[in-house]
Amino acid sequence: MSGRNMTFILAAVLLLFLASNSLFVIKETERAVMLKFGEVVNPNIQPGLHFKIPFVNNVRKFDGRVLTVDSQPERFFTQEKKALIVDSYAKFKVADTSKFYTATNGDESRAMGLLSQRINDGLRNQVAVRTIQEVVSGERDQLMEDIATQLNKVALTELGVEVVDVRVKQIDLPPDVSDSVYRRMNAEREKEAREHRSQGQELAEGIRAAADREVTVIEANAYRDAQQIRGEGDARATAIYASAFGQDPEFYSFTRSLKAYQDAFGDKGDILLLQPDSDFFRYLKGPDGGK
Repeated sequence: MSGRNMTFILAAVLLLFLASNSLFVIKETERAVMLKFGEVVNPNIQPGLHFKIPFVNNVRKFDGRVLTVDSQPERFFTQEKKALIVDSYAKFKVADTSKFYTATNGDESRAMGLLSQRINDGLRNQVAVRTIQEVVSGERDQLMEDIATQLNKVALTELGVEVVDVRVKQIDLPPDVSDSVYRRMNAEREKEAREHRSQGQELAEGIRAAADREVTVIEANAYRDAQQIRGEGDARATAIYASAFGQDPEFYSFTRSLKAYQDAFGDKGDILLLQPDSDFFRYLKGPDGGK
């Protein structure tokens, strides 16, 4: 191989090396800063293909997506000086690349550690001015909103990151007090249950007594009405019978005698001892009744 060809090859390799160290690509999901001997000269490199001076400029890339920092559970004291174990997390993203690099040297784990400390400080301050009821349920949403607002200002100023959201995953009582709190809550619930049960029994007795009284009144009224209707019916029937029999007393006497004969001679074993001229045999002597 000639010296000229060797020179050409060496030049091509040198150009390729320079090109590989001069060109770089920033993705849509990345943020980057350009350094010149360690000093930030371009704090916000846009996505795309860019050029740098080899051995002079250096490019540091960061994840531009929303990241999650999961803080360790911490013990905080409420307004009543009651201890709570609060487990929280936050969502953040790099907003100021220059400040982020200066504060964390571009280390995401360091940024998460610093942000986690500030989250715990914010939670400690917010929990300290609220009661347990307010922290757990009453003002929990307001608590998260206040922490996110305050933390975002501090994080943006000190770390160059924007806090998107802060959430509490779990709130527990410390193990040393959870048992006593559980026993107290259980006793309170049992007391409340007994009160409700006694009130229910009292109400049931009142309803049962009112129902029995109403049943007695209804039965008495029904019996009174039945007797009245029955008396009116008997009176009306008697009047009808009297009116009917009064039209022909002889026919009534005849039918009554036939009924008496039927009842008297219905059983062959019956024996009657009567005078022959007894009025019982009146209609046996003739259809006119022996007249």
